[in-house]
Amino acid sequence: MIKFDKLFQTLKENGISQYSLYTHYGVSRSQIQRLKTNQSVTTHTLDMILNILGEGFSLNDIAEFSPDTGQEKD
Repeated sequence: MIKFDKLFQTLKENGISQYSLYTHYGVSRSQIQRLKTNQSVTTHTLDMILNILGEGFSLNDIAEFSPDTGQEKD
């Protein structure tokens, strides 16, 4: 599972609100909601957010991977 909890902390630390994401930067409210609930989002959305944050940020600053438990491997 990919979790986006780090995203909202990183945004806060850099003075970027959810309001400004959709008002000034064009990130849709539905995509923000999907990020808040750790649902799937497009790489385009992740690219937009990293460009908003600027140089020096990577996926590791906004997302965290943890393996799903209880699933069988093929």
